[in-house]
Amino acid sequence: MLECVILAGGLGTRMRPHTDRVPKALLPVCGRPFADWQLQWLAAQGVHSVVLCVGHLGELIEAFVGDGQRWGLEVRYAREEGPLLGTAGAIRQALDLGIAGEAFFVLFGDSYLRLDLADVEVAFRQCGRPVLMTVLHNEGRWDRSNVVFEAGMVTRYDKHADPRPQEMTFVDYGLSAMTRRVVEQHVRAGESAELAPMLHSLSLRGDIAGYVVTDRFYEIGSPEGLADLEVFLTGGQSSSPGNDARLRRPTSPEGLP
Repeated sequence: MLECVILAGGLGTRMRPHTDRVPKALLPVCGRPFADWQLQWLAAQGVHSVVLCVGHLGELIEAFVGDGQRWGLEVRYAREEGPLLGTAGAIRQALDLGIAGEAFFVLFGDSYLRLDLADVEVAFRQCGRPVLMTVLHNEGRWDRSNVVFEAGMVTRYDKHADPRPQEMTFVDYGLSAMTRRVVEQHVRAGESAELAPMLHSLSLRGDIAGYVVTDRFYEIGSPEGLADLEVFLTGGQSSSPGNDARLRRPTSPEGLP
């Protein structure tokens, strides 16, 4: 199984004031830090090695996760000591530190997904492209659609397209697989860079294959998203897009050690 690089270094601005003192990856979800849920899921999927890219309050993530043994994982860290490097810059740093391999999954640190990673890996190895992006037929339901998907390929990925092309009905599901080489070719060592522009360019060049997922994604990047995930994890009916669910705001980071 490919190792997984988790991007967990951001400021979590939409979840303030909670993320002023608790990194988003450790926000409580059903009384447990979110990282506990995410790492448990990765281990159950057969992942053995994880690279955590940490920045904002990263020392708290390291203190909680440690070496990953409690989940049966090997966890290593790429630490952003100065200005934040951005999502692509953080991956490049992990490569330069020698702690990420020739190919790997990339997972956002606030995503809780429902898909078979073994199937995604097979599709990636067979696609002949340096990047495979998981996508969901969204039509604006769960988030703003940002992908044109045609004949197994992501022919356009654009988070900022305005107006939206009529054929842009898919959304990035929150997990991709990519090669070391493609990151090294497009991201300079030590510089801040985001994944979105890189993936946009690669999609227009025909370098991103797509893997369609049918179950909705969950995330804790917004109060509504966290509330939906808690409902799902407790066996309830998840709320629909545009719902009025709100985060139950804890007075302390319950669930943390």
